[in-house]
Amino acid sequence: MSSQGEGTRGTVRRTVGPVGDPDSVGWWEATWRPFWVLPSTITLLAVVAATVLPVLDDRVLGDVPFVFDGNVDSARSLLSTIASAMISVTGLVFSITLVVMQLASSQFTPRLLGSFLASRTVQVTLGVFTSSFVFSLMVLRTIRGGDTVVVPQVSVTVAFLLVLTSVALFFAFIHHITQSIQVVEVIDRVAAGTARVLGAGSDEEWREGTAGAPVWSPIAGPTVVVTTGSGHGCVQRIHYSHLVECAERSGVLVELMTRVGEVRHQGQELALVHGAGADDRVVDAVRAAIGLGRERSLPQDPEFGVRQLVDIAERALSPAVNDPTTAVQVLDELHRLLRVAAARPDRSPHLVDGHGVVRVLDRPTGFARLLDLAVDEIAHYGADDLQVPARIEGVLADLAGMARPEHAATVEQKRAALRARHGGRHADAG
Repeated sequence: MSSQGEGTRGTVRRTVGPVGDPDSVGWWEATWRPFWVLPSTITLLAVVAATVLPVLDDRVLGDVPFVFDGNVDSARSLLSTIASAMISVTGLVFSITLVVMQLASSQFTPRLLGSFLASRTVQVTLGVFTSSFVFSLMVLRTIRGGDTVVVPQVSVTVAFLLVLTSVALFFAFIHHITQSIQVVEVIDRVAAGTARVLGAGSDEEWREGTAGAPVWSPIAGPTVVVTTGSGHGCVQRIHYSHLVECAERSGVLVELMTRVGEVRHQGQELALVHGAGADDRVVDAVRAAIGLGRERSLPQDPEFGVRQLVDIAERALSPAVNDPTTAVQVLDELHRLLRVAAARPDRSPHLVDGHGVVRVLDRPTGFARLLDLAVDEIAHYGADDLQVPARIEGVLADLAGMARPEHAATVEQKRAALRARHGGRHADAG
């Protein structure tokens, strides 16, 4: 997580905690993010190589030692075999990828599919397999017999080397797939990403009182409701620094009515701008600082990581799967995340400008909200299990002993609520 000047006076800051701006993504990184870009680029490079190499073979290189030295028939036979074999294996790789995605969706949660598609191992494997097929076909058309014999030796050799590379990548692909669908690997990957989000910020930023008491009072004048307009979707990012800077320039206060991860439909409110007119530029600036998308993303939304883990535990506890040990493994990772959140104060809702004046009122995720999300549903679906209540009680007992006083009180309230709701089962488990 990054922001301009987090934790320093005279700049945009949150009174407790880091500002929490989204990570900046350059055009280069954004270009390579879609799944199809890397395989398509590798295939395009193969097309270029298959166009250039035969020309170099014929006009420049001539006979080169240690490369393919067969005749026209053997070259055609080899390239034909490579092309037919590679297209078959490419179909196999596609099939394996789709099966793994289906297994991950049904066994864990559909919200994990993005991480599988983002794997560079899968993208490179598909790209090299497809490029081997395309390269072999294009070189095959340059081979000529008869009076003018043309056998592109280097090109045929490159096709053979692509096959060897494909074999190595196939082994790497199988290893990656078998590792990526193991439940321990899945929940550890999700928990590690969520822990990075929860642990963002320096000790100075999280220290209460270092930024001074916020100067905060209602802004005189009208209040404008900023809506999604014609847009709709999930709130994927909020650029807090941009909101504070725009609010300071216009002398207004922005009160957010949503948080990252929530869904907003057409015409639904996003924020209130106190002290602005309906035609002020700050209204458009506020709307532009709140990004909508089709699905949730983790960088500003730790609840999304917890949600994925809870979904995995719920599926494990369903009668169709009946795997309480996986649910306990998820609770171990949730315990890890809750300890991070319990050791720090809740992030302040006040974002201030360089003069210490509150310009944005946020709705940050607090420890109590994370605790409810992490525990309630698993406790409900696992109430009749032998392992789950005992593990939940152990998690809560540890949190109560190490958490900050205000969080420890929240944990004790949760323990009492679970005991009352489930007839004392959690108390007996402890």
